[in-house]
Amino acid sequence: MNATLIAVALSLVSAAAYAAAAVAQSRLAGRTEPSTGTLRLLGRGAWWSAVGLNAGGALLHVAALKYGPLTLVQPLGALTLVAAVPLGARAAGRRVSRTEWRGTVLTLLGLGALLLTSGGTAPHETLSLVEALGVGAATMAVVAGLSRPGTRPGLRHAAASGITSGVASALTQTLTVAVTDHTTGPLFSWRLLTVALLVSAFAMGGLLLSQTAYRGGLGAPLAVVTLANPVAAAAIGLALLGERLQGGAAGLVPALLGTAAAVRGVILLSRAQARPMAVTGEEAETAAGETVAGGAPVSGAPSRVVIGSPRQQDRQALTTEPRAVEPRAREPLTVRPSAS
Repeated sequence: MNATLIAVALSLVSAAAYAAAAVAQSRLAGRTEPSTGTLRLLGRGAWWSAVGLNAGGALLHVAALKYGPLTLVQPLGALTLVAAVPLGARAAGRRVSRTEWRGTVLTLLGLGALLLTSGGTAPHETLSLVEALGVGAATMAVVAGLSRPGTRPGLRHAAASGITSGVASALTQTLTVAVTDHTTGPLFSWRLLTVALLVSAFAMGGLLLSQTAYRGGLGAPLAVVTLANPVAAAAIGLALLGERLQGGAAGLVPALLGTAAAVRGVILLSRAQARPMAVTGEEAETAAGETVAGGAPVSGAPSRVVIGSPRQQDRQALTTEPRAVEPRAREPLTVRPSAS
């Protein structure tokens, strides 16, 4: 089978695993207080489920990096967004809004344009020890800047998560090529040990940063992660690993157009997530006419929520609603003089 097809197939399954992990992390973030520390997360089964899904996606991603270059494999991670946005909406019990669909489509179209400009040959170059250390230091500096206190912490943490994950992928490709292609140097060396430590640090850092980012919602942070990841990896691939865009300098035009479309998609998703509690008039009317846990819809019902079986609802109505009083009962008492 063609190496490019293998890389694409592995990337598709990896994206599905990452999407399920993102939804699990988002739900966990919604049930967790902002002050909850990392050690508290380690004691929750939902956290380890997300870690397992991320680990499965990462292993498939590593395998894909063996058969395809960074400029091919990384943009395919955009399929994570395709699966995660509707999955997250379904988990929240709502429909995907038009703004979210538009943002998702624009992001995918933009990353698709980047995908068309990527090369399709299997990777052969690896990072030297100096290059790996330089990439690691630059990444830590960028992440430190994005993690500082300020406005929009969710999107900034998402950007930091995407950058660290993209750098981890670039470093992982050095490991996979070095392990499977013995012409790049000795299998056990200080270079590969350093790269392995950097991969572990950035992979775990990206996971924790995304967990923090998802506290503000799923769509916008995931879109930022999806966009920052291939950009960071492609920058390393083009600058240090000898990868090239299709069409040479002319390939920059669709790449820039794709980047603009993807950024527009991220902005739309950001706006959609900025109003997560907004309720339209139609939704309010629908909610007012519905009951919870088995009650039948009541047209024009007030905002009172009825819970339980019909008999329990009748009992609740007796205890919560005032009884009707006959008009005569409200009239003041009169005293009639007795006939003498």
